[in-house]
Amino acid sequence: MDCQRWLPLEANPDFMQQLGLLPSWQFGDVFGMDPELLNLVPRPVCSILLLFPVTEKYEAFKQEQEAKIKSEGQKVSPQVYFMKQTISNACGTIGLIHALANNRDKLEFDSDSVMKKFLEDSANLTPEEKAKYLEKDESIRVTHEFSAQEGQTEAPSLDEKVDLHFITFANIDGHLYELDGRKPFPINHGDTTADSLLEDAIGVCKTFMQRDPDELRFTLVALHKA
Repeated sequence: MDCQRWLPLEANPDFMQQLGLLPSWQFGDVFGMDPELLNLVPRPVCSILLLFPVTEKYEAFKQEQEAKIKSEGQKVSPQVYFMKQTISNACGTIGLIHALANNRDKLEFDSDSVMKKFLEDSANLTPEEKAKYLEKDESIRVTHEFSAQEGQTEAPSLDEKVDLHFITFANIDGHLYELDGRKPFPINHGDTTADSLLEDAIGVCKTFMQRDPDELRFTLVALHKA
């Protein structure tokens, strides 16, 4: 059976408003990793999204990392909301879901918000069940497709291979988690705080860039207080 394919999504903040997120928190670009540029990001920050190229070097690292965690284990809080990605090109939407779901205590939604209902209904499902639930959610798919068509660059065709991938970093129970639906589990990157989340997440993002020093296609977006 063919997996579902969605149009690739840019980091489009309007998408969140269309899903019923009230603008008390907003997505904004992070223009660089130097301390003076990080100081320009409004605080507090509750999530970071990284868009990066999936290269051979990254795939090799990913396999090593998964094998190491499977053999050594890791601590994962039961509070972590994590979903698998089974829909091709849906990593942008899944990244946004991970950012919102793991900060539900801070965010405000319209009473009839599509996203609020999705997060509530899927909260207690397994990562695989969450993925299946998203496959069946027409309202989020339609909003995603509309937003992808509205992006600033021309949307590629459904058949085009996209080698860029969105992942999310969030502070859950005082630990920095990497949430990537292509991985079998969340990755615990160690201690963090509400105040240091941006800098701690940037530290991990730098390792992505160091693995592929010739690559320039990295984009950072922060979910921050308006």
